[in-house]
Amino acid sequence: MQNTDALNPVPQRKKNYVLSITIIGILFFIFGFVTWLNGILIPYLKIACELTNFEALLVTFAFYISYTVMALPSSWILKKTGFKNGMMVGLFVMAVGTLIFVPAARTRIYGIFLLGLFIMGTGLAILQTASNPYITIIGPRESAAKRISIMGIANKVAGAVAPLILAYFILSDGDAFVENLKTLDVQAKVLALDGLASRVILPYTVMTIVLVLLGLMIRFSPLPEIEEEQDETVDETVNQKTNIFQFPNLVLGVIALFLYVGAEVVAGDTIIRYGISLGIPISTAKVFTSLTLGSMIVGYIIGIIFIPRYISQQKALQLSAMLGVVFTVLVIITPPVASVAFVALLGLANALVWPAIWPLAIHGLGKFLKTGSAMLIMAIAGGALIPLAWGKFSDVYNSQAAYWILLPCYIFIFYYAYSGYKMMSWKTQ
Repeated sequence: MQNTDALNPVPQRKKNYVLSITIIGILFFIFGFVTWLNGILIPYLKIACELTNFEALLVTFAFYISYTVMALPSSWILKKTGFKNGMMVGLFVMAVGTLIFVPAARTRIYGIFLLGLFIMGTGLAILQTASNPYITIIGPRESAAKRISIMGIANKVAGAVAPLILAYFILSDGDAFVENLKTLDVQAKVLALDGLASRVILPYTVMTIVLVLLGLMIRFSPLPEIEEEQDETVDETVNQKTNIFQFPNLVLGVIALFLYVGAEVVAGDTIIRYGISLGIPISTAKVFTSLTLGSMIVGYIIGIIFIPRYISQQKALQLSAMLGVVFTVLVIITPPVASVAFVALLGLANALVWPAIWPLAIHGLGKFLKTGSAMLIMAIAGGALIPLAWGKFSDVYNSQAAYWILLPCYIFIFYYAYSGYKMMSWKTQ
């Protein structure tokens, strides 16, 4: 009996391509759901553990610093397991992190919460080190930003929904709870805060179960393995290079991505806290992260429509950086309530930065692809350090002035989009 797949290889390849995109899309949904919970966790833990702005922003530090610590080990894991099994390992590690929230909630010890966040970030580091280059090289390089934009929609839809779901469980009565705390004696206040902390147990237990099931799904899925960059421009000059730092387009891309992730996390994870600092009720402010992510979804849709048919990846990156500069200035100079809207609009400026930097940065890496991918994942540490600086500046000055920290980030991203990505050698031409 004849094999119809062999007789019709093009439809079969298309079927495998669509299946692969769908599976990776599910993973990007998980990235978004877990990552953007931090936006509601920051004000929640600030109340439950009685923290300053700086201490509360350690949520983002613990979560994102794990990318720096674990990205290179993630690359080593992928070399041993391949992309597919590496994704499974990443999901299982994330499940360990979400499970740690149970003892953290029972003890109300902030350090245990931070440990859980660090382990969740570690799992995501493995997962992203595998999935980002996978989606980049599974098809033509010139349309990579379009594919990543599709993944970004899955990511940000999850991110827009996640804080609303978690807020329903943990801060549905946030304003009344804070007001009630002021009337309690010390013992009653401790009991009330313990009760608040215990609210995360159910949602994080459910997340643990889902992550384990997804890991098993990946293990037994028909997701194809991809070992090398499918790029005809990779030539013998790559084989003559001895280390990853001989690729300036990658090194400068890592710096740009570091600054971008910091800017993205500041826009998404500080906006709720910023709104509350302006006197906006928690019941209103708790949806602000979803507004930022909603504007990012709009940006991704624009990318899908226009890249690469009407605009190149690098041009999209230039426009995004310019929008970032404009919106940052408006955040700082407009009246406080209006400035919240411009923080949310930073999502529009941020949307196409990640999709555009990845294909530009890993272009031409050849055998260094997995290591280069790990370095780009390490750059996610920008989400650990830059928001922490925002928290410190907001304590010392005020939350609105703290957004000045974003301006140099977008300026460097523009430089990379304008000329930095073109550098294939450190030698001057």
